[in-house]
Amino acid sequence: MNDLVPLTGEPLALDLVNTRPAAGDLLATPSDLRAWWVLEADRLAEAVPQEVTDADLAAVRAVRDHVARALDRVRRGDPPPAADLAALNEAQRAAPAIDELAWDGSAVAVTRRREGSPGRRLAARLAEAAAALLADPAVTAIRECEADDCVMLFLAAHPRRRWCSASRCGNRVRVARHYQRHRAG
Repeated sequence: MNDLVPLTGEPLALDLVNTRPAAGDLLATPSDLRAWWVLEADRLAEAVPQEVTDADLAAVRAVRDHVARALDRVRRGDPPPAADLAALNEAQRAAPAIDELAWDGSAVAVTRRREGSPGRRLAARLAEAAAALLADPAVTAIRECEADDCVMLFLAAHPRRRWCSASRCGNRVRVARHYQRHRAG
């Protein structure tokens, strides 16, 4: 992964979209995908595989592109492109989730499992997260960071939030404002 640390902590679908900063791509290689997967591992049911393939990367990047286009429209109150919704549905169908039942010795236990390669399973999970976010009325509260050089999205929990990260963009904007005020004086 390049020097920029991915923004995490937003809804999973937003974290995925935010792997495309203004410059570059945080999911450029299979090892980049694996590193991001490790960062998000506590939010995903399956263990991160040792090997991530080009096909895994392609599946996840395709979901990211469809989510980004759909979110861009839906957060503004516009209908999403039908092709993007169809592609997200297809990504979920490619690795359907099954609640597998088993007797654990004293009770029936349920384990959620998916079929397919690790990348297809991850893409399906991300498409599922996107579906939940796109259908959530809070989707209209998603904003783009107000820093001039940032394109990150965030779900504004507070109406005064302006930046994707107060420590990243917020500090840069405040320092630049301070510099301009003192330079002018």
